[in-house]
Amino acid sequence: MAKKIAFVASEEPIARAALTTLAAAFGSVAEPEADVIVALGGDGFMLHTLHRTQSLDIPVYGMNRGTVGFLMNEYGVDDLMERLNAAEEEVINPLSMKAADRNGNIFQGLAINEVSLLRAGPQAAQLRITVDGRERLDLLVCDGALVATPAGSTAYNYSAHGPILPIGSDVLAITAVAAFRPRRWRGALIPKTAKVRIDVLNAEKRPVMAEGDGKAVRDVLWVEVRSEPAIAHRLLFDPGHGLEERLLREQFS
Repeated sequence: MAKKIAFVASEEPIARAALTTLAAAFGSVAEPEADVIVALGGDGFMLHTLHRTQSLDIPVYGMNRGTVGFLMNEYGVDDLMERLNAAEEEVINPLSMKAADRNGNIFQGLAINEVSLLRAGPQAAQLRITVDGRERLDLLVCDGALVATPAGSTAYNYSAHGPILPIGSDVLAITAVAAFRPRRWRGALIPKTAKVRIDVLNAEKRPVMAEGDGKAVRDVLWVEVRSEPAIAHRLLFDPGHGLEERLLREQFS
């Protein structure tokens, strides 16, 4: 079955060349008219595309013209229509982030992978973690902390020695970055429905920045994070190469 495709590409030359080739072979329509969006680039471009098109309710099929390409499929031209027809859909929900800075400004945003707090000065951050209104950790001395989704658990979360979460699991991961106190705290798994609040202690002396999918807020006082079930990102993968399989492979590599 022929599909109407909207091809989009990052600014990298290899991605732009792929866009030219594929658009010539299959044609390209405007995104609102498409049955599927084919994103050409790397994981960063895929995240950008998902955020930008979240109101369209159109599935996105990524083709790797970047580096890692964890969220992407292999690049190919000849059998693209067959691959799109056979592709399997996985739905993921982003995180909602609300943050306040020292000037009293409130910032809100969405993050597909994780929301992270990172020290922005020479001294370690001092954080307090509350889950659903109940204080769970009164003092975490660290380089930072993050809340990760299953889809983002192999990204920064995994680099910080956090757990890989199966796609479809109803949990989020809270992971410390280079924790100094408590020394043995390795993070926590919480229900997907929970709301996490992280307060920055001694914020003037120990400044902290918050970041979600590349968007940063400096000099934060507190950050609230929760899953956003009202927003669903639809990703397409070749059979046998979906996120669940990739997450399993990561754990045995």
